[in-house]
Amino acid sequence: MRPPHPAPLRDSTVVVGLTGGIASGKSSVSQRFLRLGARIVDADRIARQVVEPGTPGLRDVVLRFGPDVLLPDGSLDRGRLGTLVFADPQALAALNGLLHPRIVQRVAEECVQARRDGIALVVVDAALLFELGLDRQCDATVLVDCTADQQVERLMRDRGLDATQARQRLAAQWAPEARRALASLVLDNRGTLADLDVETLRVWNSLQALVQARQTGASST
Repeated sequence: MRPPHPAPLRDSTVVVGLTGGIASGKSSVSQRFLRLGARIVDADRIARQVVEPGTPGLRDVVLRFGPDVLLPDGSLDRGRLGTLVFADPQALAALNGLLHPRIVQRVAEECVQARRDGIALVVVDAALLFELGLDRQCDATVLVDCTADQQVERLMRDRGLDATQARQRLAAQWAPEARRALASLVLDNRGTLADLDVETLRVWNSLQALVQARQTGASST
């Protein structure tokens, strides 16, 4: 239930979308933004929550893909489902149609709550930021960028995929050029972890300038 008298929204809150292709290092940047003081709205976390046992989301997934996508404990077998949908564009589109509206709604709700809490900078961490249209909820967007070969290497190293599976995951996403054309800021993650720290701080300082401008504008009205 909604509270009978919700707190007013904070007009000076800046909402920033953070995105990047799979294994681009987006989560590492998100963790750094969190340590620097942002509130993170994690669309990947929300995507897991909308298919937890007992949810309408999981029910709809099972109806569409069958009970074989469940683990013995009744939770979603994300690995098996991923193998199914990333090899079949129609299956992926069907899954997206089931889950994306739920994810978008939950992200919007968390952003509203952050405004009510008086948070200055909210980062919407979403791999599918542009695909879901979540960038329309944002004042600016940050793209974490690296090479396709780096993504494949990281998927094989960190997630145990083979090269074919890794490239299937990349092929199922938007081309990097499409994301670059839409992003307000590009954060380069082709270097070392130390390089990533420097790049993150550079982008953070740009975002803080947005916050300061918004707060100055809000205080003058």
